[in-house]
Amino acid sequence: MARRRWQPWKCLATVALLATGCTDPELPPDGPAPYDWKLPAGFPTPRVPEDNPMSEAKVQLGRSLFYDKRLSLNGTQSCGSCHEQAKAFTDGRVHSVGSTGQVHRRNGQGLANVAYATSLTWANPALTTLESQALTPLFGTEPVELGNADQQEALLGRLREDVALAARFAEAFPGEATPVSLATLTRALSSFQRSIISGTAPYDRYLFGGDVQALSPAAKRGLELFLSERMECDHCHSGFNFQDATAHDATPEPILPYHNTGLYNEDGQGAFPATDPGLIELTGRAEDMGRFKAPSLRNVAITAPYMHDGSVATLSDVLDHYAAGGRARAMNGGAASPLQSPFVRGFTLTSAEKADVIAFLESLTDTDFLHDPRFADPAVVP
Repeated sequence: MARRRWQPWKCLATVALLATGCTDPELPPDGPAPYDWKLPAGFPTPRVPEDNPMSEAKVQLGRSLFYDKRLSLNGTQSCGSCHEQAKAFTDGRVHSVGSTGQVHRRNGQGLANVAYATSLTWANPALTTLESQALTPLFGTEPVELGNADQQEALLGRLREDVALAARFAEAFPGEATPVSLATLTRALSSFQRSIISGTAPYDRYLFGGDVQALSPAAKRGLELFLSERMECDHCHSGFNFQDATAHDATPEPILPYHNTGLYNEDGQGAFPATDPGLIELTGRAEDMGRFKAPSLRNVAITAPYMHDGSVATLSDVLDHYAAGGRARAMNGGAASPLQSPFVRGFTLTSAEKADVIAFLESLTDTDFLHDPRFADPAVVP
């Protein structure tokens, strides 16, 4: 039987139906089906901007665009060039390299569970949505990433010339007068990035799946140490995503914490290298010297090197840094930076305990995620 067009002026609400005796309301119009997040056990639904609701068409379009080298001005790089799935969407470099060959000052971040992150760069509190952050790699000049500064129309023109791709934009964004636009491009990329969720590591199978054998005895001991007051790790690497700057659809106003971990103290007063002083660069506040976001520890065992500048090579070195109460102490006669977090105060681990903590951190590696076809280049894995 044909579906009748919905006429809301007849029955505006259930109460109105009962009051007026309207017992045969006509059906509402068909709308897009709710997006199936396929969330791992224990994971809340991500927060999504009202003007960019999730849809499978957007996610699949964004996936294609994420791996499309036409997004760089010279056609040499895509988003996926610096965010490789096999490396948990990092690049394995100390510093990332842009499409023009420019070496960046910072280490590339992973994208696992970026849907939950409130801080989307190492130290820029102004970029709070994936849609706004996408403009930086596309058009930024300090550093150059994809290199499209002042070339927005050229970028969009390359995409519009592909008739099949333009049709996919129209499908993903019905009703748009100009389907291929900067707004639809960033929304599609953001939708795909929100779908990149990792949550089936051994730790998850142990905690949420009831698999008591998923963690080794060493990893279980390491988990206890990780959560202990001795180490204080979970103050900055907290919750299901092991990250304090986390939000989802049931959280209140998102927080954007940044931390100075005592990585540098060049003048005894907490100074970081002038090439990258951290949050202070944007806020101008003295107390923000050396403050950066705490990244998620999901898949941390395969996202080396570490820290904002990639200056710490291994997980063992990371633990040494925190055990020392910040590696800069060694250069300042054991004195801590006056600006560093009070949670970075140092601790002692035996070699066996250190191995246990590393075993726990390794249990956060989600091998299924690293090979999940949903996140792969569709030209390679349709």
